[in-house]
Amino acid sequence: MSDIIHLLPDNIANQIAAGEVIQRPASVVKELVENSIDAGAECIQVNIKDAGRTLIQVIDDGKGLSETDARMAFERHATSKISTADDLFSLQTMGFRGEALASIAAVSHVELRTRQRGADIGIKLSIAGSELTGIEPEVCAEGSVFSVKNLFFNVPARRKFLKSNETEFRNIINEFERVALVNPQTSLILYHNDVQILNLPQAGVRQRIIDLYGKSLHQKLLTLEVQSKLVTISGFVGDPSSVKKRGALQYFFVNGRFMKHPYFHKAIMQAYENIIQVGEMPNYFVYFTLDPQTIDVNIHPTKTEIKFENEQPIWQIIVSAVREALAKASVVPMIDFDMQDSIDIPVYNQGKTNDKITSPSVQVNKDYNPFRNSEREKNETEFDWDKLYENFTDDRTVIDQELFSQTEVTPELSKEQLLNAASQVEQTAFSSYQYKSKYIITSLKSGLAIVDQRRAHLRVLYEQYVNYIQQRKGISQKKLFPEIIELTTSELTVLSELEEELTFVGFDLANLGNQTYAINGTPSEFDGVDSVILLKNVIANVVENRKTLKEDLAHVVAFTLAKASAINYGKFLSMDEMDDLLASLFSCKETRLTPDGKNILSIVGEDELAKRFR
Repeated sequence: MSDIIHLLPDNIANQIAAGEVIQRPASVVKELVENSIDAGAECIQVNIKDAGRTLIQVIDDGKGLSETDARMAFERHATSKISTADDLFSLQTMGFRGEALASIAAVSHVELRTRQRGADIGIKLSIAGSELTGIEPEVCAEGSVFSVKNLFFNVPARRKFLKSNETEFRNIINEFERVALVNPQTSLILYHNDVQILNLPQAGVRQRIIDLYGKSLHQKLLTLEVQSKLVTISGFVGDPSSVKKRGALQYFFVNGRFMKHPYFHKAIMQAYENIIQVGEMPNYFVYFTLDPQTIDVNIHPTKTEIKFENEQPIWQIIVSAVREALAKASVVPMIDFDMQDSIDIPVYNQGKTNDKITSPSVQVNKDYNPFRNSEREKNETEFDWDKLYENFTDDRTVIDQELFSQTEVTPELSKEQLLNAASQVEQTAFSSYQYKSKYIITSLKSGLAIVDQRRAHLRVLYEQYVNYIQQRKGISQKKLFPEIIELTTSELTVLSELEEELTFVGFDLANLGNQTYAINGTPSEFDGVDSVILLKNVIANVVENRKTLKEDLAHVVAFTLAKASAINYGKFLSMDEMDDLLASLFSCKETRLTPDGKNILSIVGEDELAKRFR
């Protein structure tokens, strides 16, 4: 029997490894920019075309590579960052595994132009699918230019499952922002299809945050600063007034590296307990600096999962540091134990008389009743309550006699006559009933219908907004004074995609540049609503609901606006409002389900009702 185990060729092994390291174009951007930072670059420019499908180019002014190093850089497990296993516990660089460049070269066409500092001439190296296709001298600037073209050209299944350009570019921006936040000393520029998206000069951490997310965040950042033997924590947490239901800016960094840590996230939420409402999320930018030997970053190829040796003590330090930052901003009430220059409050001592304090004599009127007006009662005669009740009884008797005379109900009437009379009373009494300001109960031919009022209104508004967008006839309510909204780069890319649909539905927006828009008008249904919050929610909801609604952009925008304007539970509806809502619902194309597939109404048939009274 022949042997069946064999070694995989290098190109296949590299493609398999690339599946973990290079998941999408954003992964390439992350790895190349981090390599530029490790090379000591002070200025990095990233050029993207077609969301990374066609081109990802990273230009830096770092120390460059020699010809030998350039060849070796694309071999698996080739790195300049570590030389022994012990170096894993003293890492000072972003990369160390030696897999990124080999993985990138395995699934794309790569061109590298590089020149070392002080060298007279550089080199140009070309690789396609892990195979070296050319190397030659090149006149170029000091530093490196990595050009990655046709990503996943030889792995069509991976290329097929990439998301839309807008989604992939948002992921690129997210990775770019993470690198920018932890490296404020480096100038970073981002282009997409030859249009400049971000230009971040060298700055401090606070200024870098403002450059990325807008000036409105400046006054809402509370400084976080604590030093201990275990860890030094710095950064900023958000003022409670800046909390969000979704899309909060939440970042952890350790020793210059972005990380995800749910346990430390809970620590921050613990510090905000009883300050913000349940479901709200604060912004935070937290930077940890500690001994590399006390953490392990070699858990996952993406290096975003990090294990801490002293997690529990650090958890307590985080909670204390955040609470202290909130207390300094007078968000958390504090008890002042400083008694100097305080007001002297006398304390009653039964055994000691204080001449300075005298108790005023109080005359108590035992007959006084605060709920009675004694002066008015003196001038009024005693009211005959029995007489009033007697009249009420007589009136009710007359009403009952009139009702029964109209339906000709007598003790001798048949059962059919009694049912007919009951049906007439039901029809004249009410057509709909609101239960606990949440459900509308009404009768249909098929039985008793219980309607969720918010979901019903959502369905009505959704179809209305879809009709507006399709017919381009949305009604805009103009504003007397335009409202200004500042957007993050991610929000800006989403808004540019939505702008046409928002115009059709009634928004009037003007681009002021510098990631700022003027809101000159909103849909007429939102008169009196905060336009800035509304537009932010629309953008956030579009990003969230696009995953669950497999529809075109018009349907996603319509659903988002409907969610924002649908009536809430707890709202009392008049009889006319209930009738109008039900009439609008039953005239919709779909009456039983919301756009995201939730039940709007439940019908209890006559047979089911009869079973309950057996």
